[in-house]
Amino acid sequence: MNTRFKPKTTILTLAFACLPVLFAQAQQPNYSGEGNLKYVDPRIGNVGAILEPTRPTIQLPNQVIRMTPQRADYMDDQISNFPLTVVSHRNGQVFSVKPALSAQDTKRMTYDHDLEINRPWYYSTYLIDSDIKVEFAPGKKTGIFKFDFPHNSSKALIFDKYNRGEGNIQLASAREVRGMETWDGVKVYMYGTLNADASAEKNGNKLLLTFDKGVKTIELKYALSFISADQAKKNYSNELKTATFDQQIKLGEAAWSKVINQIKSTGGTEAQKRSFYTALYRCYERMVDITEDGQYYSGYDKQVHKTNRPFYVDDWVWDTYLAHHPLRTILNPAQEGDMLNSYVLMYQQSGWVPTFPLLYGDNPCMNGFHSTITFLDGYRKGIRNYDVDAAYEGMLKNATQATMLPWKNGPKTDLEDFYYEKGYFPALKIGEEETNKTVHGFEKRQAVAITLGHSYDDWALGEFAKELKKDQDYKRFNARGNNYKNLWDNNSQMFLPKDKDGNWIKIDPKFDGGMGGRDYYDENNGWTYLWQVQHDVKGLIGLFGGVNNFENKLDQLYREPLGRSKYELWAKFPDFTGIVGQFSMGNEPSFHIPYLYNFSSSPWKTQKRIRFLLDTWFKDNVFGIPGDEDGGGMTAFVVFSSMGFYPVTPGIPAYTIGSPVFENVTIDLPNGKQFQMIANKCSVQNKYIQSAKFNGKVINTPWFSHEQLMAGGKLELEMGPLPNKKWGVK
Repeated sequence: MNTRFKPKTTILTLAFACLPVLFAQAQQPNYSGEGNLKYVDPRIGNVGAILEPTRPTIQLPNQVIRMTPQRADYMDDQISNFPLTVVSHRNGQVFSVKPALSAQDTKRMTYDHDLEINRPWYYSTYLIDSDIKVEFAPGKKTGIFKFDFPHNSSKALIFDKYNRGEGNIQLASAREVRGMETWDGVKVYMYGTLNADASAEKNGNKLLLTFDKGVKTIELKYALSFISADQAKKNYSNELKTATFDQQIKLGEAAWSKVINQIKSTGGTEAQKRSFYTALYRCYERMVDITEDGQYYSGYDKQVHKTNRPFYVDDWVWDTYLAHHPLRTILNPAQEGDMLNSYVLMYQQSGWVPTFPLLYGDNPCMNGFHSTITFLDGYRKGIRNYDVDAAYEGMLKNATQATMLPWKNGPKTDLEDFYYEKGYFPALKIGEEETNKTVHGFEKRQAVAITLGHSYDDWALGEFAKELKKDQDYKRFNARGNNYKNLWDNNSQMFLPKDKDGNWIKIDPKFDGGMGGRDYYDENNGWTYLWQVQHDVKGLIGLFGGVNNFENKLDQLYREPLGRSKYELWAKFPDFTGIVGQFSMGNEPSFHIPYLYNFSSSPWKTQKRIRFLLDTWFKDNVFGIPGDEDGGGMTAFVVFSSMGFYPVTPGIPAYTIGSPVFENVTIDLPNGKQFQMIANKCSVQNKYIQSAKFNGKVINTPWFSHEQLMAGGKLELEMGPLPNKKWGVK
């Protein structure tokens, strides 16, 4: 429900409307609602704009066990099963359990949305057809399910493997369940116990357990391991041997309270708080720590390694380099260092720095080597608790020996050699047959997106080389950071493709390029990729011919017509969502664009745009995410923007100021200090900055440094209903 709008109701209507809520509250174990936890609602965004929605994931922050009921989508009133874990963000599960009144019950489970409780650390639902109540509490490598059956009914649990490869599930003793399932080549082991004796029979992959009618509640406590069956049992012993269901809930609530209440706020509407703190919760869905008792299984060399620090997997760096990783450099730099260290280990174990590191190894998605940017960003913020030389070696290898082709990894091809020599990725003419058989059949060359993305990556590598005093590498990659200029067409004032002979390919940058524009761009069109020069905004302004032209083009972006119906657009560009003119809020390459006005003569336009975009596209309801949220990739933008600042250029340790939605935001920093963002008189109407001070000193620039933030700085803004068009121009 969007709490900003309250429809007229009668007392009788309210009474009936509250019945499901009252039932849910009555069924939930004691919940203190400490601090800002009450604002977290995992259902926000559960209905996708066109493509993927968010999932109401129940887990501990950055931990392996992630449970969400399996159903077609949020609109579906039937559940297929309850997974023991989702192995990767929206990318597959292992094992499942289903309660039933009969072991032969093959039907899906009907539920009522209003009888479902979704808290990050606790889940409950009521299965209407069978009158079974289901509850779940997560641990790190463990979980507990409780199934309350009707009095004196028959009772069954149906276990299944999700993947049909090697594996099995068996009842080891009357109260012990063991299993192994293979997920993309990784063996996942399960050990579980039951609180009552069970009888078993097998039906293909399924294990069918039945219980005595006199048992009221069946409790399943389980642990998973990526190492061995014995380790799964050890994980169980470490976490659950003496833990009760209620104790597990309290542990989970405490873990979430620690991370959610690290950022405190006053002011703002209830709806803004729900959107903000739910966005913060989603930033802890991944990466996940897969270490077990000082060791971990690596899908990068298929070996078990000993370790004295966490090893993390499950990251989609094309999405997360923009805001997700930068947010972590503030909230938990030590953890960010562990994640960067994990990337280094993955390189050492596999030979390449991965792009989308999952449990089983690299899942090469999208384009670019944006982990290079993440390494630079962390390094310049003092995060260096990993083998820096090995990291640089891996980044250098990716930049000089790896293929740049989208959705591919491995050695370079002739197209990369062309890029190194000519400074741009060559495109095919419309209808021209592909000459390089390595190119992905669906993802295509993405020639402009590749050139722009790798210009940023190479700039970051050059800057890293500069930090390490590798002067020759700095000069080499700094020059490659300017490659974006090779695709600038001054006539159209757009980045357009060229063929291998250096000729412009004439296209409509709004619509050409096949599905998702992938021949030339990626998921979005030329208007989105017009601004993909975060590392050299001044250089981009120069291409436009000055600040005025730059600002005018930004204005035009938000007003430029689609040139076709939305249904025609979305048939070809389904990622082009959250539309304002030619701006797409629902896709990651757009995140920094509203902040580019801070490079112009009108920073007030950033304030206007950010407030409008947050209010329009990030509502506190099931429709509240305008595109693929990608497990923290998009909602990190919401966290930053709601607080009132944003990292336009990861790799440069500075933040630009937007328009905070709260009167006061306080971040408890890991170094024991606090950063404060105070926005006096801030409200829905008072969104424009009138004046600003940092640590009591008047500032007239919409920028401050990471060093100032981490030193416990205080940024104080005076807000008003009309723009101060002179502030921030300096």
